[in-house]
Amino acid sequence: MSNLSEINLIFPVESNLKTEIAVIGSGPGGAITACLLAEAGREVLLIEEGANLPLESCQPFSVEEMVQKYRNGGLNAAFGQPKIQYVEGRCVGGGSEINSGLYHRTPPDLLEQWRTEFEVDTLTEHDLIPHFEACEQAVNVCYLPGKAPTASLKLQEGATALGWQSLEVPRWFCYQETQENTVPKGTRQSMTKTFIPRALKAGCKLLANTRIQTLKQTNQQWILTGNYQRYPIQIQAETVFVCCGAIQTPALLRRSGIKNNIGNSLRMHPTVKIIAQFNEEINALDMGVPVHQVKEFAPRFSFGCSISSPPYLSVAMTDHPQYTNIVEKYWQNMAIYYAMITGEGSGTVRNIPFFHDPLVRYHLTSQDLKDLSEALQKLALLLFEAKAKVLYPSISNHSPLTHPQDLTKIAEQLPVKQTNLMTVHVFSSCPMGENLKKCAVNSFGKVHGFNNLYIADASLLCTAPGVNPQGSIMAIARRNVLKFLNKI
Repeated sequence: MSNLSEINLIFPVESNLKTEIAVIGSGPGGAITACLLAEAGREVLLIEEGANLPLESCQPFSVEEMVQKYRNGGLNAAFGQPKIQYVEGRCVGGGSEINSGLYHRTPPDLLEQWRTEFEVDTLTEHDLIPHFEACEQAVNVCYLPGKAPTASLKLQEGATALGWQSLEVPRWFCYQETQENTVPKGTRQSMTKTFIPRALKAGCKLLANTRIQTLKQTNQQWILTGNYQRYPIQIQAETVFVCCGAIQTPALLRRSGIKNNIGNSLRMHPTVKIIAQFNEEINALDMGVPVHQVKEFAPRFSFGCSISSPPYLSVAMTDHPQYTNIVEKYWQNMAIYYAMITGEGSGTVRNIPFFHDPLVRYHLTSQDLKDLSEALQKLALLLFEAKAKVLYPSISNHSPLTHPQDLTKIAEQLPVKQTNLMTVHVFSSCPMGENLKKCAVNSFGKVHGFNNLYIADASLLCTAPGVNPQGSIMAIARRNVLKFLNKI
């Protein structure tokens, strides 16, 4: 193999490269896969479409971060009635570099559903505990060592007043020492802080700024064709792990003629938001990520608090253009809250000739729209219990809510033309299991009908987990790569 830099490849790069194992995509699934393969002594090339940027290259949750590290600056839409805006990371480390870092294990009852409906072997809670624990230690999953942000505590305050279950969600974070009664500061333990440095130390090579267009198997070898920056490149590998995420993985496989149960069952957590304004200050420039969630109605729907920096508040308030000046005046009294549903709907991923990105469609059922309405009403009630002054739902030109009696203004089924939904959680486009009618890969990620071709990312999750998915992605990726190495 060519003599590759441990950090990146600087052009000129040989147009033909060889490796034992190619891992395409460096998010949580790909980073863990590459790390454990390299630490087992295998020759690994980790390929990433985006740039190799340190976590500190920009302010977290800033406009600059969206430009640097998000695909299309965060402007991606799943088409349907209504559309759902979704985000994808596009940089070394993938989504772990941009997400909130909130951590959940996969709910045990959901694992049982996947085991029975999709016929997934070795997927009980007992089976996954060692993998959860190893990943939690590697990325330092922990609770806040000090006070939670005030906007986060407002969610807990409203839930407590209503007798609803709320909890602080742990994060993969390394906190600085802090004084009592102050909000602690720290560093997100993303893939560029954890598994990717480990992989490089073990001899893994990293090739950033490289988009793989197609895969083709010839004489027991996989030929990966694509572009490094603007230059054509071809990579030969004995084994390929595709870890490009729930949108780009099925797009790549379908471009390569691999289509059986690929990209037909996309799931999301459709999410509706409320911008809440309080009489007192609840926000600050260094507030960071709110850590409380309300799980009283889970798995059907859950509540949480989003990043609420002034730029994010300004974007959220575009549903209410006549009130956008309020953000400049009162942003310290404002925060963004969300209600996400598990939902019944699903979507597809399809390529379009001559277009760079795939077409993503998503169908919400009438029950989904009713669940979103009920979730929005209950979230609004909670925020009023927490003494919110005014609520602005993410429904275009909807009148602000100023009193619990105004909840009757929210339609029983959200209007498809005015409701603005988003999600940061996409998965299930290539589900795992032995049920050949539903599954794209076997129980351990091997693509059905192909040799030496695996998937290791959010695509594998059989259905929407109802919780932040990175914990599930990491544990299942670890389980699968250890199975590949014959270590379990």
